[in-house]
Amino acid sequence: MTNAAKTAIYDVVVVGAGPVGENVADRTRAAGLTTAVVENELIGGECSYWACMPSKALLRPVTARADARRVPGLRESVQGPLDVAEVFAHRDYYASNWKDDGQVRWLESIGVDIHRGRGRLAGPRQVTVETPSAERYTLTARHAVVVSTGSRAVVPDLPGAAGANPWTSREATSAGKVPDRLVVVGGGVVAVEMATAWQALGSRVTVLVRGKGLLAKMEPFAGELIAEALTEAGATVRTGTSVAAVERREGGSGPVTVVLDGGERIEADEILFATGRAPRTDDIGLDTVGLKPGSWLTVDETCRVEGNDWLYAVGDVNHRALMTHQGKYQARIAGAAIAARAHGDPRQTLDGARWGTHSATADHAAVPQVVFTDPEAAAVGLTLAEAEAAGHRVRAVDYDMASVSGSGLYADGYRGHARMVVDLDRETVLGATFVGPGVAELLHSATVAVAGEVPIARLWHAVPAYPTISEVWLRLLETYRG
Repeated sequence: MTNAAKTAIYDVVVVGAGPVGENVADRTRAAGLTTAVVENELIGGECSYWACMPSKALLRPVTARADARRVPGLRESVQGPLDVAEVFAHRDYYASNWKDDGQVRWLESIGVDIHRGRGRLAGPRQVTVETPSAERYTLTARHAVVVSTGSRAVVPDLPGAAGANPWTSREATSAGKVPDRLVVVGGGVVAVEMATAWQALGSRVTVLVRGKGLLAKMEPFAGELIAEALTEAGATVRTGTSVAAVERREGGSGPVTVVLDGGERIEADEILFATGRAPRTDDIGLDTVGLKPGSWLTVDETCRVEGNDWLYAVGDVNHRALMTHQGKYQARIAGAAIAARAHGDPRQTLDGARWGTHSATADHAAVPQVVFTDPEAAAVGLTLAEAEAAGHRVRAVDYDMASVSGSGLYADGYRGHARMVVDLDRETVLGATFVGPGVAELLHSATVAVAGEVPIARLWHAVPAYPTISEVWLRLLETYRG
């Protein structure tokens, strides 16, 4: 569908209409700039149909059942298996049944023109659109072209892998049948979340991790606690293990055999590769503006691509923080910067200072992330290792979350851990990590503390309600002060 004339001039042209591209369009339209989006797949992008929404819809019944089993008076009522058909229906609903009508209506309601087809740069401020019927036309941007084409899952270049019809994150979140045996290759967020979901849905899951543990980018205890929980749930977690080859009969159906470096063979019904992502920039015309096709796009703090005064890159393609909420944050920053440059003298209108209106500072200092496993892991800011590597004089303050009254009320046998990383010179929080049931809702308070650079002395006056899990903040502060 398109609202627009075939060849047109706009103030802003956005290539890629996932949640990040939609947010750029929303901000530029709010600033009075005419805006078009170009999209080759579904309006709403990866997050809406193959990532955030369907994966969390799969995981919510898993974590809700796990929580209920830890509550006296309720645990006996929830000992049976999940209703797989109902879980899938719940997932399909939150993926809008892979239809984008609602997202289209929203863009139309704010006055954004939609161009269906593949968008490619064709020189400065020019975007060609190739429609599904092979028609071609050109859009011209007066002020800015924004690339928000996202990223794709990478299947490693292993013998037999490509022909084995493996799952990536897309298949793992949209599959309609539970495999009896599932091998998950990788130890990051997609790997642990999908291992959690499919194990609970009835698969016998084996997780193969090349490194020393799960969730290597978080504090070590996060991966350790999640590995313990996966093992207790019946999954097999193997670290220090590399895949050498994949075997499956021609056509990519039937059992799949995973061959490990040492020659060991593991048979499964499906294999999920959750081993990294690459930018969707290989076929968007980067070469026409002097950039390398297939590359990540380096941007400044306003998300403008270095070396250009009109090209912006937001979301995964700039490789700053590959999370939907962070991409949407960048979109708000970039949209405001585009509007400021369009409406006046940038030297007078741009606020590019740290934490300024047009500076995506949080990409470096306060990126929040939740891993929706059982237990949940939630973190923001720097880990202890990252803070030390950056040259900060820091102290890690740790606390057993099971010792908080609210945790015990939340779940019998509560297990979890919290860490606060304190900048000793400024006495502010540089980072925080929580692992345990229900900790996702703790994260925004931590994000406010980190992004706001709130002094420890002031945090003493932020009194947590009793008896809630949030009292862990008080215990961390007490531990810090001694």
